[in-house]
Amino acid sequence: MKIARNREYSKEMKIIAKKEGVDIEKLRRRVAAGHVVILKNLRHDVEPVGVGTGLRVKVNANIGTSMDIIDMEAEVRKAKIAKKYGADTIMDLSTGGDLNEIRRRIMREVPIVIGTVPIYQAAWKMLERKKAIVEMSEDDMFNAVETHLKDGVDFLTIHVGVTKEAVEKMKKNPRVVGTVSRGGTFHAAWILHNGEENPFYRNYDYLLELLAEYDATISLGDGLRPGGLPDATDFLQIHELYTIGQLVRRARERGVQAMVEGPGHIPIDQIEANVRIAKIATDNAPFYVLGPLVTDIASGYDHITAAIGGAIAAMAGADFLCYVTPAEHLALPNEEEVKRGVIATRIAAHAVNLTRFEDEYKWDHRMSEARGKLRWDEQLNLSIDKENAIKIRKERYPHSPQVCTMCGELCAIKILREYLEEKK
Repeated sequence: MKIARNREYSKEMKIIAKKEGVDIEKLRRRVAAGHVVILKNLRHDVEPVGVGTGLRVKVNANIGTSMDIIDMEAEVRKAKIAKKYGADTIMDLSTGGDLNEIRRRIMREVPIVIGTVPIYQAAWKMLERKKAIVEMSEDDMFNAVETHLKDGVDFLTIHVGVTKEAVEKMKKNPRVVGTVSRGGTFHAAWILHNGEENPFYRNYDYLLELLAEYDATISLGDGLRPGGLPDATDFLQIHELYTIGQLVRRARERGVQAMVEGPGHIPIDQIEANVRIAKIATDNAPFYVLGPLVTDIASGYDHITAAIGGAIAAMAGADFLCYVTPAEHLALPNEEEVKRGVIATRIAAHAVNLTRFEDEYKWDHRMSEARGKLRWDEQLNLSIDKENAIKIRKERYPHSPQVCTMCGELCAIKILREYLEEKK
């Protein structure tokens, strides 16, 4: 932000402008204003990712161990799968095993922008010491942040908006589902147990100093996001959002990049309003949404509900979509579910990007031409998951290579083309 405000172009700005095909001066102004963030820690040797106004909608994939399933090799494979199928970033949300080694191993082996939630590390340390999470000190919390920054983490989700005031209001505004954010819950429980203010809120200026030192981006977590449709757009969600808006402004004053995390479960008719409110409340900060999920009943298919919500949110102005896998609400996702989650969310992002960027639309135009001319090899190679497309075609190969087994010789495109050629 400081380089942009000095009317200069950083190396990262030049990379992003070229990759996105956007005017570098417009990009510089948006970075200076905080309407675009460039995700890259000074210590991380990785290609930067731009998120925000005038750029393509980006996709994030969450990976990480749980206390029930600790398999570092699997998480590394998941990170590689996420990158292979088009995720722009990943978040390591590990809560089981050696969190430092898991994170560092992923960063060594997978060249991709990475985010984390440092409060998980602080909580893990307490459990390792056989203590309650609510017994962690301010030093425990800030040490976790500094460890992640030193490792080169590019963006950090920190639930600064879960304040003592918000927790008091939570008592008076009960929810159907309650609080589903782990990080948000850790902070709320800590506040209730200790009777003190959230240390990250109380010491926000110091937190910003740390982030500025590494040029990392703060992702202001929505600790009070709705975890079910009955709680969508309620008082607690909006109260936290306006607190976050103030925190965004303070970050910008200190030259720290900030983006804002958005709600999880939102009815389809409330998504556009949610995005617009968030953009107004945060002065057009880049908006990072989980889904949103448009129904609560799709267990096993929540990658679809999230893709529906994500496309609508992106069309309304959301900048960054966090994927949801089919295992959401059920289990830690396996490698196949990570792949399906990434692809579903990439489709949602692409559906919006193709309306804004000519080169994105060209992909679809080429596919349309290939279909119109029955060029099957080209169709397969242009598919977002060409491996799966090739597999389906191979398993159910038609008698005539010109058609597929859906229509066979009754193929509408084939019949009309033959008659049109006869009339020439």
